[in-house]
Amino acid sequence: METLEKAVNWFNNSTGVKLAVIAVLTMLLLIPAAMIMDLIREREQRRDATIIEVTEIWGNKQTISAPFITIPYEVAQLNGELALQYLHVLPSDLSIEGEVIPEIRNRGNFKVVIYTARLHFSGYFETPGLFAVKSGSGGVSGNTMWLEIGIPDMRGINKEILVNWNGSEYAGVPGLMTDDIYNSGIHALIPAEFIGNGQFSFDIDLNGSQALNFVPLGKNTNVKLHSAWSSPSFAGAFLPDDREVNDDGFTAEWSVLHLNRNYPQEWTDDQYKVDQSAFGVELITPVDNYQKSMRSAKYAVMFIALTFLVFLFAEIKNKTRIHAIHYLLAGLALCIFYSLLTALSEHMAFNLSFLIASLVIITMITLYAHGIFKKSTVTLVVLLSLIALYTFLFVILQLADYALLFGNIGLVIILAIVMYFARKINWYS
Repeated sequence: METLEKAVNWFNNSTGVKLAVIAVLTMLLLIPAAMIMDLIREREQRRDATIIEVTEIWGNKQTISAPFITIPYEVAQLNGELALQYLHVLPSDLSIEGEVIPEIRNRGNFKVVIYTARLHFSGYFETPGLFAVKSGSGGVSGNTMWLEIGIPDMRGINKEILVNWNGSEYAGVPGLMTDDIYNSGIHALIPAEFIGNGQFSFDIDLNGSQALNFVPLGKNTNVKLHSAWSSPSFAGAFLPDDREVNDDGFTAEWSVLHLNRNYPQEWTDDQYKVDQSAFGVELITPVDNYQKSMRSAKYAVMFIALTFLVFLFAEIKNKTRIHAIHYLLAGLALCIFYSLLTALSEHMAFNLSFLIASLVIITMITLYAHGIFKKSTVTLVVLLSLIALYTFLFVILQLADYALLFGNIGLVIILAIVMYFARKINWYS
């Protein structure tokens, strides 16, 4: 009986056993941490569904492929019959200038970035190939040509599009005459007697969301954009030659040559596709609240392990034994932080949400530790440790490019501190 009592006392007071229990509890607490990460993903998916719902009404991402000329012509076949083909001609010079006016729409707890683009297109066509068509065996079919503008989401068009061709105006009509280059857009019917060099200009007032892109159809394509949006992402086949981004917004300029893309200035039917050469700008939120919440939740195991180590060191130093349930409750409080942070960040700024959530959890665990150990020094150590951990996490979340570097430096420092305090503990006693 005495031997059994000694064995029970050894089991209850063994530091090794306590370490094993803490390790098991840490692993078990990864389950609620994983469930909270799933919750964050679910909320993010709901946000994405809301974005799709709003943008389908307002306007989706827009990629403008404009302008190009399409001319139907007839070619004599070997059997003597005439076959209808389409010649597509791109502009020799294309200039696009415009303003992107951003707006944030609130739908429930979610925010959606939309925009209105006011664009001016100008340039000219040099069309030697068209004269060859006109003098061909079949000639131009119907004495017409179409100036076409590719727009993927027609619902975003706000105003009538009037094409100025050599001083004469032609109204844009819905639909493209072929889908050789683009699937949707508008066209303006221009009499074939105007085939030849032509100056053009037109304005587009267009709604869209998230991104605005252009296809460089000109032999020389120049695009100038400005906007009040302060966090653009320049994407696509070409980056701006000149850009300036500050708190007041951005300005960007692109200059693209026909030699930079993989299709010529004119071709017949659907020989080439142009989408892969598109470039433009995305209106992004640098790191949204769900991304930050997910990034913070990935540090859950570190927070749990380090807080448990603080409790364990307090046990050993003060020779005060605490039950495993105390560790478990403190660990659950640490897990709840991430759920509380996600919920608060849907209704207020992320930094404020982080401050409130961390204060709540730090206060809970500090008061809990004071009730367990009943010593002010231990309570102060727990308080300072939690403040240091949450400050460390907050700084990492604010860093985008240097988060990995700073995070590893912080972990090395934390490990060094733990090793410093653990070096003098007699783990065998």
